Order: sequence, then structure tokens, then C-alpha cells
Amino acid sequence: MGKASTVTPALLGKTPDKSAGLTATLSKNMALSLARVAVNSLIALVLPAYLTHHLPVTTYGAWVLILQLGAIVSFLDFGVQTGVAKFVAEYDARDDEAGAGRYASAGLAIMALAGSLGLGLTLILAWQVPRLFHNMPASLYQDVRISVVLVGTSLSFGLACSVFSAVFLGLQRYAVPMGIAILNRTSFTAAVLVAVFLHSSLAAMGAAVALVNVATGLLQVFAWRQMASRIRVSLALVDSRALKRMTRYCSLLAIWTVGMVCVSGLDVTIVGHYAYNETAYYSIATLPTNFMILIISSMLGPMMPASSALSTQRSASEMGEILARTTRYSTMLLLLTGLPLVVCGFPILRLWVGPVYALHSLTYLRILVVANILRNLCAPYATMIAATGKQGAVIVAPILEAVVNLGSSIYLASRFGAIGVAFGTLLGSFVSVCLHFAVSMHLTHQTLAISRTELFLRGLFRPAVVTVPSVILLPLWWFSSRMISRPSVAVLWGLSTLLLAWFGNLNREERSKLVHFTKSRLMPSISPG
Repeated sequence: MGKASTVTPALLGKTPDKSAGLTATLSKNMALSLARVAVNSLIALVLPAYLTHHLPVTTYGAWVLILQLGAIVSFLDFGVQTGVAKFVAEYDARDDEAGAGRYASAGLAIMALAGSLGLGLTLILAWQVPRLFHNMPASLYQDVRISVVLVGTSLSFGLACSVFSAVFLGLQRYAVPMGIAILNRTSFTAAVLVAVFLHSSLAAMGAAVALVNVATGLLQVFAWRQMASRIRVSLALVDSRALKRMTRYCSLLAIWTVGMVCVSGLDVTIVGHYAYNETAYYSIATLPTNFMILIISSMLGPMMPASSALSTQRSASEMGEILARTTRYSTMLLLLTGLPLVVCGFPILRLWVGPVYALHSLTYLRILVVANILRNLCAPYATMIAATGKQGAVIVAPILEAVVNLGSSIYLASRFGAIGVAFGTLLGSFVSVCLHFAVSMHLTHQTLAISRTELFLRGLFRPAVVTVPSVILLPLWWFSSRMISRPSVAVLWGLSTLLLAWFGNLNREERSKLVHFTKSRLMPSISPG
């Protein structure tokens, strides 16, 4: 958390007097986002560990599929939350509250429609459960159907409510939506744990989750009324011009969203269809990779409204410099969070979910971690492009990634089972990064003026130095038994990796700021007297 918060000031340019306020706000918002990551990470550790020890493998696999089918509804956001945050940030910077309200209201209208679509999609998915998962025990069909309807309906309701949190994001007041998100996750966890402890059915677990989702959705509306109602949000305020502009902006983001569904929203479902017995093990492998993505998204999330505001004040070359630094920091974080999962994957999994799950999930985990490191290398670029409204120029990359990922995952899964889905994800990630560098960055050079060679060397190659110990020690950690029998190797690997990150990726000024930040947080000065 310290790294993201400390290095942020360097992102914003050369004139501290103009950017000091924005720097402080951005640093605070990143810290709040990473606090949510900390809570979600703790939950991701506790909940699966408990469920895998108290539910049969087939039942846990069914529960995972319920959550993924329900989560498909969340992708019907179509980028509206991002759009609302962007336009509210722009109009609030101009002190135009009425304009901000018009765009927020346009977002509410789109989300109301999306919620209706989500409800219909939920009913169709619940109806098709036996056909989607023909290898699932028939005794689970009824409970799975009920749970899908309950969870999907509650998430459809939450789509409209998310607009009110987006208003806070646009105002760069992250404390409120982050607090509600944390409350949602902790309540979700408590509800599921209690239901399993009481030996409740999958339907009861789904009902508990649905109740939590509806309650936190209403809390978003209440928070807006109490703290941000100066930005008026109402269907009565929908303006045709604002609605058209919001729709145009979100239509391109919607393509990205569809791509995300194909990349990460259907993988467990595909495994459930072709290799149901591997569903529980594959889903465990996806959770640590989700942790990596949470860290990066929490770092980059506050960059969306900030980049939108900066794009009106800074030159293309200054924006390119911000991109280079952000890419370097995010690549370092990706590697520092992903390499332990690849190198020490087996002992981590065994300690977390037991030896049986560890043995079955390790190979999936390694492939998925590498795939997600690869595909998120260009996440800072995609974030800044979306913030500046130029996402139409780079739409080819997410479309082709989605096509390659989904097509290869289905084909390989039909031939090789769950491992085919993991390799499909890896192949799609490779295609995405190649297209961004080969095509997208060429088309957006006038917005983010930095050469692709310089971005590659500074943003990707320089932080990649931390992988050297992992490559050198490859013969010792590739086989799980050797890593377990030689803990000294893990210690040597960890220390050398951190030293390379510290001296090889951070310059003297960045190291000094990080040390100062750490001292100010961990060893606060005590006033005399």
C-alpha cells in the first residue's frame, strides 16, 4: 500500500504547486482502494479455506458456478459506472453540478435498462442449468437454479444502485464507495459462513447472498442522499444530449466489457461444462490470480478520473511520461504478487486449502498467473486511454483477445479438459499485449506521446529484472517436493527478488520517498511534552 501511495506524486508531472492537491487526493484514493484489496484478500483466504473443508468437492464446484453465473450480470455494467465517474469528474472540475447530474442521470437510465436485461438473462441461465452442466449431480439442479435466480436478481438490482457510488468516484471521494464495498464483502462472507455452519442448502446460501447485495445496494442510494445529493440523479433529469454522449462513450467500453466476459467471466463455466469434476480445483486456482488483478485495479482505479482531468491540463508528452511511470510501477506490483504464486504455489495452496486441492490446482495456478501478468502489462495504458475518451482507437485488441481466448478455451477444453481453458487464457493474453504494442499505441500516439520502444524498455523490461532469481532457481522450484524440502531456497529467492525490485526498479528519489512514507506511518513522531 505504501508503494502506490508514495510513488504517486511522481506520476503527475513537474509542477508540484499545480498538482499538489490532485496528488494528495489521488494518493488517498489509491490507499483506500488498496485497503479494500486487503479486506478482500483476507476474505479470499478465509472463505475458500472454510468451504473446501466443509463442502463436498461437487457441492463446492456447484457453488462456484452459481457465483460465476450470477456475476455475468455484473458485466452488464457496460462501462456505465466508469462513464458516470468520468463525466462527473469533468463537470465537477468546472463547477457545473447540473451538468454532472445530467450525465449521472443518463447513467441511471442505462443501468435501469441493463438491470432489466440482467433479470431476463438470469432466468434463462437458471432454466438452462441442466444443459450447461450435464455432468453435475442431478440432485443439485434445483438448488442451483434457485440460487442463480436469487443471486442474479440481486445483482441486477445492484446495477442501478452502482450509479450512486459512481458519483462519489467522480467526485474523487473514494472513502464512501470503498467502505460500502468492504461492508458488502464482509457481510457476504459472514452470511455464507453461517449458512454452511448451519448445514444449509445451496438455495439458502444464495438467499443470504442476495439479501446482502440488496441491502448494500440500498445503502449506496442512502449514502448519495446524505452526502452527494448536490449532484442530482433522477430519471426525470435525463437529457437526450447527455444520454447520447454517455451511450456513445459506453458503447465502446461495452465492447471491452464483453471482452472481459470472454476472458475471465466464462472460464469456470466452460470448465464446468466440459470437465465438471475439475471445476472446484480450477476455481481455487483462479482466486489468487483475482488477488493480483484486485491490486492492480485498485492502483489504477483512481487514475481514471485523475487522468480525465489531467488530459485537459497536460501535453501529450507529459501524459506519455505519466504512462511510462505508471506502467513501471504496475509491472513491478504484478511481478511481486505473481512470482510467489508461481514459485511457491504448492506450499501456499497446501497451507490454504489442503494437499488434495493443492495437487490438483497447482498447474492451473501457474498458467493462470503467467497469463494474468501478461494481459495486465498494458492495463495502465488501457486505463488512461479510456479516461481520455480515445478507447475507440484501441478496440481491436480487446475484441481479438476475447475471440482468441474464448475460441481457444472452448476448443482446448473439449480436447484436454480444464487445462485447455488455462492455456486459452494464456494465448489470449499474448495476443492482447502484442496488438496493443503493434497497433493501438501507434493510433493513440497523439494522446500519449511516448515511443513504444521507450515504453517497453522503461515500463516492462526494467521491472522484469526481478524475475532473474526465479529463472536461475527454476530447476529447484518447478517440482513442488524440492521447494518443500529446501525452505532456504525460498528465503534466498525472496530476498534476492526484493533487492532487485528495490535497487533495480526504484530510483534514489523513489526509494527515499518510500522510506519516508514508511517511517511516518509506522514510527510517527511523538510531540514533546
